[in-house]
Order: sequence, then C-alpha cells, then structure tokens
Amino acid sequence: MNKVVVINAVGLSQRVLECDPPFLSKWMDDKSLATIKPVLPAVTCSVQTTYLTGKYPEEHGIVANGWFFRDECEVRLWRQSNHLVQSPSIWDHARKLNADFTCANMFWWYNMYSSVDYGVTPRPQYRANGLKIPDCYSKPAELRHTLQERLGTFPLFDFWGPKTSIKSSQWIADASKMVFDTYQPDLTLVYLPHLDYCLQKFGHDYDKVHGDILELDLLLSGLVTYYESQGVKVLILSEYGITDVNHPVHINRVLRQMGLIAVREENGLELLDAGMSKAFAVADHQIAHVYCQNEEIRNQVRGQLEKTEGIARVLEGKEITSNHLDHPRSGDLVVEAQPSSWFTYYYWLDDEKAPDFARMVDIHRKPGYDPVEMFLDPEKRFIIPRVAIKLLGKKLGFRTVMDLIPLDATLVKGSHGQTNLSDRDKAVFIGGSTDGAEIEASAVHDLLLRELGLI
Repeated sequence: MNKVVVINAVGLSQRVLECDPPFLSKWMDDKSLATIKPVLPAVTCSVQTTYLTGKYPEEHGIVANGWFFRDECEVRLWRQSNHLVQSPSIWDHARKLNADFTCANMFWWYNMYSSVDYGVTPRPQYRANGLKIPDCYSKPAELRHTLQERLGTFPLFDFWGPKTSIKSSQWIADASKMVFDTYQPDLTLVYLPHLDYCLQKFGHDYDKVHGDILELDLLLSGLVTYYESQGVKVLILSEYGITDVNHPVHINRVLRQMGLIAVREENGLELLDAGMSKAFAVADHQIAHVYCQNEEIRNQVRGQLEKTEGIARVLEGKEITSNHLDHPRSGDLVVEAQPSSWFTYYYWLDDEKAPDFARMVDIHRKPGYDPVEMFLDPEKRFIIPRVAIKLLGKKLGFRTVMDLIPLDATLVKGSHGQTNLSDRDKAVFIGGSTDGAEIEASAVHDLLLRELGLI
C-alpha cells in the first residue's frame, strides 16, 4: 500500500496557475493536470463529500453548506457531525480492501464523530460571558493539546472573517506534518483555504491577490517537499475555482416583496421566520435552495425568479433529479446564478431593520452564507480602534455586539457554486493518473484508491 497526501488548495484553477507561481509551476512540469467537472452546487461541503464518497448529493445528502432542517423548521449551516453524511467515505472503503489502512483528515469538512483514524477540525469555545475563543477539535482528543502546545492555539480569526490570512493555512500545514510524523497515516487529507478567501474578496484582481498566491505557493513548497522527502505521493486538487462577480441577487427580498417571507420583530429588528414563510431561500454562494409550502406557491415563485436579473436557471422535479440533487434536504426549487452574479441571504427591506448579527461574523445564526463577513465596514470611522475597544471590553467581561461588518454586498468580487464555467475556472487535479482529461467529481474517490494501490 502506498502513502498518499491530498492537498486541497481551495480556489486553485488554471486561471490562477497562469500567474506562474514559481514552486507550483516547476513542480507540475512532469505531472498531469486535469480539470474536474463541477458538482451542483460547487460549494465546499457538497464537493468534498462527493470526492470522499464517490457519490453525488442525491445519495450522500450534502446538498449545500447548509439547508432547511424541516423537522426543526430551522436553517442550519456549517454543521460538523459526520453522521449527516449518508454514504460511506473513502477510509471506510479502504479498510475493507486493507484492514491495516489508516487515514488522517486535517480540516476537510464533516470531520467530527467520523470513522476516520485521526482528525482535526475548527471548533471554537463559546463561553458563558459571550466570548468566542479560538480552539479546535481532534481525534484522538489528546492530539488537540499536543498540536496547540507546539504550534500555539489554532488561529481561528485568521481562518474566517476580516482578519483571514495565511496563518491559518500555515497552522494546518504544520499540524499535518506533525500528525504524519506521529501516526504515519496511509492517506492524509489537508485543507488549505487561504486562496479561497482572497479571491472571494477581490476576484482575479492580481494587483490585490498576487501576494496571496505567492504566500500559498511558498507554503506548498515546504509542505510538498516535506511529504516527498518521506516517500509520500503528493496530489493537489481544489474544490472549485472562483469566478469574478459584480451583481449580488437578493433572492429573499424578491420573495419578501411577493409577500411570501414571514418575519418576527424583536427589539425593533427583523428575524426570518422560516417555519412560517410560504417560501424562502437558503442562499449559498451562487446557488439557492428555495423551500415552498405548496405547489401553487412553487409555480408562482418559479415564474418570478425566472424573470429576475442575475438568475440563470430555476430547477424543479426532473431537472433537480438530472443534476444529482434529488434528496429530501434539497429545496423544492434549486436556483443557479449567472456566472457574474451570486445570492445574498438578505431578507429585510430596510437596513435599519437588519438583525444585529447581520453586522457580525456569525456563521451559525445567518440563514445563508455571507461572504461580506470578510470585510470591515468602510463606512465606520476609526474601524481598527473600534475593534480594539470592543475586544478589550469582551476580555474585561462586558458583553458587546461586534457590529463591524458592512451590509454592502457589492464589495464581494468573487464567488462559486454555479456550473457554467470555462475550463480556466474549474477545479483542478494535479499529479494523478488522469492523462489530462476532464474527470467527474465522483471519480476522485476511485482515483485516490488507485494511487493508494488498493484497486
């Protein structure tokens, strides 16, 4: 059995490689480069789960980064339990082929309570005094302590939010090397998010992102060199490429204006009441799942959305089935944005009525994905001193709202999720036995088993 590491450099595409990052360009000279046909939706949780199970969302059940939990009448994103995945993963299949097989999952999603041998994933502490403290979760439990004693606390605020930086990817890379030194797993899955976030903020504006590309390239140089020195086969892939966008589509505001969205007012602010809404959308980058109370409303919604600027297509019934999304968790309609557009979760019509968490980094209370969380509000004066004062207040035990995030969706310049992509913007697979041909996302599973020497 061979030892293999799969480095998920999120956002990597041929368009990025055209910038000629020095290490990657040289390393790729004698290796195959294939594009990966995008999954619908081309978002983190759906794509990663497709790679790891060899199945599509209709079978593994991960229809987006989050969905409407119908039994609770709640929208929930970024859940972490592996029990949500409804198909066996590659490590389960590999163990049946070789009982001695071991796997380390370093920050790929649905990493809690899985049957993987070793795993590390972000897991902040939410303390009773309102503080959110950076931390991580591991299997075995003592691994968390070992890693953070040697590497420092996992830099959560460099992983997501306005402070995102190479530090989080560097920590994951260093932790991955430590795990390999300690356990020698046969398959190691490494997640490096750095490129994803800068491209979502700025698109392919290379004056702004060139430095980030070079930072990731330098990190990859050290990581790849380390693994190859240990006799490990290195594969580099991505989940998706980023497309440049300039048009946010406020899909829930369209439904609100149709009289279909229900809100509940608390302290003068509006909260989405999904369970009482006749129709609402869970927005996730360039895809949205729309949940409707009945067929009449569904037909009404489809007609309106098909006329909405920025929407490429509205799927239902057999169209959802043909796109491998026929699963009870999916919306009654699945809506795909045009390449230059993306979906906000915004449902209020007046920013004065926006909930307090709308202006915060708060990935669990927002009923949709919010890339604007990567920006500090440019309209607030002295924003850095404001951040410092609020953080000091929290540390002193005062509760405060970290209302530092703007409500201006036009700031976002890159997105992903839709499938109408040029080859330059598709995910890539580097170093495998692909002969340079485009591959299906579900084929990654068997390609990895082949590289391991198990099939």
